[in-house]
Amino acid sequence: MADKKIITGVLAAIGASLCCITPVLAVLAGSTGLASSFSWMEPFRPYLIALTVIVLAYAWWDKLKPKQAEIECACDADEEGKVSFWYSKTFLAIVTLFAAVMLSFPYWGDTFIQSNKPKTVIVDKKNVLTKVIHIKGMTCAACEATVQKVSYEVDGVISSKASTPKKQAVVSYDKTKTDINTIMKAIGTTGYRPVGYTDENGTHKAGDIQVTQHKKAQKAGASKCGGGKCGAGKCGSGKCGTK
Repeated sequence: MADKKIITGVLAAIGASLCCITPVLAVLAGSTGLASSFSWMEPFRPYLIALTVIVLAYAWWDKLKPKQAEIECACDADEEGKVSFWYSKTFLAIVTLFAAVMLSFPYWGDTFIQSNKPKTVIVDKKNVLTKVIHIKGMTCAACEATVQKVSYEVDGVISSKASTPKKQAVVSYDKTKTDINTIMKAIGTTGYRPVGYTDENGTHKAGDIQVTQHKKAQKAGASKCGGGKCGAGKCGSGKCGTK
């Protein structure tokens, strides 16, 4: 059985990067809805990194410090006097390398996610709109790549660039093929939460977007209801256009 210090170091290293490992696994598994499952762990990342470094540093110090033969730990060796692999410097080196890979994962994990950028398309410039979508839950480069991937999967999206520090994604799209609400819904399927967007008209909250869409739907429905001429005494009865 491996030393408890080593096990603690491994678990801390995995926990420190779990918020960034999950998006990659989710995309590879074709289930982007799980991408943000562990984003809540991001605030604890610095503490988990510190714990990993301290535990492994102590493990190496304990392994390399001079030991007197008479107090040599009996559990380190088997019946033939050989040191068990689980207590060897080789195993500790492997664990240290694994921890380093895990801790650095947020900086290169996005390489596993293909953005699926669309081919070059010809679009009338007057039909191109660019909006800044504000997103909650992104914590690393893998999160950015996930958001960009689902954005590009929306027909009509021309470009998408997500930023974790700014907590946003700048998206350009053809307004004749899609709209901002559709794009935000696509991003929402990842588990990251679009809370609104900014354009030349100012900042709009997600709630405002839904209300606007609802009013448009109501207006469209009214124009189809008996040509906008409800029968006398029948308005609101569900029988528009009936005399």
